[in-house]
Amino acid sequence: MTITAPPPAETGHVLPSPEPIMRLAFGFMAAKHLFAANELGLFEALGEGPTDLHGLAARTGLTARATRISADAMVALGLLERLGDRYANTETAAAFLAGGSPADLRPLLRFWDKISFPAWAELAGALACEPKRQILDLDPDLQTIAAFGIEAFTAAPSLALPEVVDLSDSRRLLDVGGGTGSWSIAVTRRWQNVSATVIELPDVAPTAQQRITAAGLDGRIEVCARDAMADTLPAGFDTVLVANLMHYWSPQQNRVLLQRIRDVAASPARLLIADFWTDPTHTRPVAAALMAGEFAVHLEHGDVYSVAEATTWLQDSGWRYRDHRGLGGPMSVIVAETTEGNYPGSTQ
Repeated sequence: MTITAPPPAETGHVLPSPEPIMRLAFGFMAAKHLFAANELGLFEALGEGPTDLHGLAARTGLTARATRISADAMVALGLLERLGDRYANTETAAAFLAGGSPADLRPLLRFWDKISFPAWAELAGALACEPKRQILDLDPDLQTIAAFGIEAFTAAPSLALPEVVDLSDSRRLLDVGGGTGSWSIAVTRRWQNVSATVIELPDVAPTAQQRITAAGLDGRIEVCARDAMADTLPAGFDTVLVANLMHYWSPQQNRVLLQRIRDVAASPARLLIADFWTDPTHTRPVAAALMAGEFAVHLEHGDVYSVAEATTWLQDSGWRYRDHRGLGGPMSVIVAETTEGNYPGSTQ
C-alpha cells in the first residue's frame, strides 16, 4: 500500500510520509479479514485443492460476492494465491489453516476473533482504569475457546521446551497452571523418565484430562483441579514448570507464587518458567511488547516482565537463576534451581 503525503504545510516544511502510521492503522482490517476467512472455512475448502470462484463459493456455501471479497483479501495478504482464475492455499495456509495438520492455528484465530479482538476495542480504557471483563470470568463456552486458542499459540514453545532443557535426570514434574496439559504432554513424550502432575483451575482441568487421555498418557500425567494461588500445592517434585502464567500476576503476586512453589519443592529442585520474557526496556522481542496489551485487556494485573525482574523474584523466594533460553518466537524459558545444593545437570 502506497500513501501519498499531504501537501506541504503553510510554513514551508515538507511533511514525512504517513505510511508507517497508515500501515499500522490498516492492521485491524487485515486481522478481521483473516479471522473471517478462517471462520467461513476458506482455507479448509481449498484444502481439497485449487478451484475457481464459483467452485470455492459452492464449497463454502457463500455467495460469489462474499467469496470474492474474502478470497481476494487473502490473496492480497499472501495467504491465498491466484492460479489463472483458480484460488489455492499458499504453503503457509495449507500448513497451519487448512486442517489435517498437527500444526493447527485455527483455534488461535478463533480465540483472537471471539475473545481478544472485542477486548482490544477497550484497550485505552483498560490501560486508564482496568479491564471491564477478565478472561478468568468467561463463560464455559468461551473458556473452552480460550483454552484451545492458548494451546495453539504455545504449541511450538511447548514442543521446544523438552529439547532446550535436558530433563534426563528428572523424575517428577509439577506443571503449575498447566492449561490443557500440552506442556506436560510434550515433556513426557520426549522424556520417558518423567511423570507429571498438572495443576489447573476446575473449569479447565477436565479439558486437560481429555487431552491427556487422548494422548494415551493417563498413566504418566495426573490432573489436579486446584488454584495455584490459593490451594495447597502437592509436594516433593524435583522439577517444577510454570508456563504461560507469570504474566497473569503483579510482581508481588509472582513473588508469592514462586515462594509457594519453593515451599513444596524437593531439595534440590529445578524450576522452569516459560513466558514472554523481555529485555530490560520491555520492547524486545517486539511481539512480547505487543502482548502486554493482550494481558492488559484481559487481566487486572496482566503484564510482561524482563528477565532481570524475574531474577529478583527468584532471589527473594529461595531460587537461584541459572540460565535463559529461547523457545522460538517471543517465548523463552528461565531455568532456576533451589539455593540449597545444585540440581544435577542444571547448567547443561
